[in-house]
Amino acid sequence: MTLSDLGHDDWTRFTLKQRLQRYAVFAACALAIGWAISSIEVIWAWVWDAPSQMGDLFGRMIPPDPSNLGAILRVLWETVNIATIATAFAVILSLPVAWLAAQNTTPSRATLWIGRFILVSSRSINTIIWALLFVAIFGPGIVAGIVAIMFRSIGFVGKLLGEAIEEIDKRPVEALEATGASRLKVIAYAIVPQVMPTFWAVSILRWDINLRESTVLGLVGAGGIGIILQGAIDTFNWREAATVLLAILGLVILGEIVSAWLRRRIL
Repeated sequence: MTLSDLGHDDWTRFTLKQRLQRYAVFAACALAIGWAISSIEVIWAWVWDAPSQMGDLFGRMIPPDPSNLGAILRVLWETVNIATIATAFAVILSLPVAWLAAQNTTPSRATLWIGRFILVSSRSINTIIWALLFVAIFGPGIVAGIVAIMFRSIGFVGKLLGEAIEEIDKRPVEALEATGASRLKVIAYAIVPQVMPTFWAVSILRWDINLRESTVLGLVGAGGIGIILQGAIDTFNWREAATVLLAILGLVILGEIVSAWLRRRIL
């Protein structure tokens, strides 16, 4: 005996009204995508010709030219230093910002919005834009790159740490406050131990991200391996450009290995 034999209708996941609403949403998305594509100026002849152009470009890159490998490795080490120094400063500076941006630790409503404004300002501006700004201030070089990466990282680290502070277990805090402990002791013994795993995880993650972002800073004169890459592209030295790209790939893979090792050792 089936449901139809008992006089019941066949089961459907969505009602007719729900199906129509879903179709309307799909149609709206399709129209939005179509309008977006039609509103940009695309030279379709170049799009269809892209595979052959890519094949020609990769052909010019083979074999990579290792004649400038020594300089590439030196600048690659400079890239690592930019990411490491910037991450260290960003983590230190993000701690008070995270404390201000967390609702359960900020002194007042005004400081809460000040902290959140700093986080939003940092994250809303791309690293390349920060780099362009600080190249104009400090001049070309690694100082501009370090400050650019640092400013970009403060918002990322501070936001995640602030959220971790807001999600802590309140019982240790209330227990210490009941004993008359000072605000500093409450932070040191009730909040910090709960946030430390997140602190280390976020710091390692941000260093890994900064390692990648530091490779393109040289394109705007902020130091790092991007300087040699830009020079190779400008002079159509595609074989050297291939060597630089392989070096960047190796650096990223090494960064993944180091990050995984640090997580296993610390967390």
